[in-house]
Amino acid sequence: MSRIELRSLSKRYGQTLALKQVDLTLEGQKIVGLLGRNGAGKTTLLNLLTAKLHPTEGTIAIDGEPVWENDAVLGRVFYMTEANLHPGSLRVREAFQWTAQFYPGFRTAYGEELARRFELDTSKRVKELSTGYSSIFKAILALASGASILLFDEPVLGLDANHREMLYREILANYIEEPKVVIISTHLIDEVADILEEVIIIDKGRVIRHQPVEELLESAYAVSGEASKVDQYIQGRNYLSEERLQNFKSVIVVGGAVDRALAKSLGLEIGRPELQKLFIALTNSNV
Repeated sequence: MSRIELRSLSKRYGQTLALKQVDLTLEGQKIVGLLGRNGAGKTTLLNLLTAKLHPTEGTIAIDGEPVWENDAVLGRVFYMTEANLHPGSLRVREAFQWTAQFYPGFRTAYGEELARRFELDTSKRVKELSTGYSSIFKAILALASGASILLFDEPVLGLDANHREMLYREILANYIEEPKVVIISTHLIDEVADILEEVIIIDKGRVIRHQPVEELLESAYAVSGEASKVDQYIQGRNYLSEERLQNFKSVIVVGGAVDRALAKSLGLEIGRPELQKLFIALTNSNV
């Protein structure tokens, strides 16, 4: 079981405060979505967690040990970055061997099997891979690493729909076979929503939500129908966003019980919000 603790964590780049007093604890094996808009601080957080950056203030610990200058701790973490950090002259099969030197639990046979399933040519050099196959290559290294904490930063960059679906299924299968902490930072929220157990939502450098997906979705509901009737329903209620098309309107309401009787009398539909729409609403309002 892994425990990740961030305490009063901040990171400043010149005059820009990218992360602001982040307090966060992740404990146990789970798949977590790290969600935020461009520039929200997601990649900065992952780079701090893997000691690629030093915090301006605050602490980071894994299983009670600081990550900074701690190879033993960092050896339990595999970070699939958006950038390709492997020497371009390496062939894919050589990269498997190279990675195994840093991760003793690396499963070469599993990596080769994934390469066959994803049709990744292991004789190719890393620099010869397309954007999509570069993502596949890096994802395979992460999945085969044997690390107890896997961090994925935009793992499906350049992948077609079939390969994206294959990768999501493989991440889930890998997690079920060997439970671990998996953190996925992505903008494709609808695609990954079904495999997430928890979400961390970052907005402007601050964590504004950290909770189980089901709990987050149950904290809000969608109301839709004739615009004037929706306006009647939301009077005195806290709502985050609205979508309008001619005389049709849809809003996401947070807090309070659903008044199904009122909704029915007004001819309105009550539904469960999609995770992506709720994320957009929360980061628009910062409630």
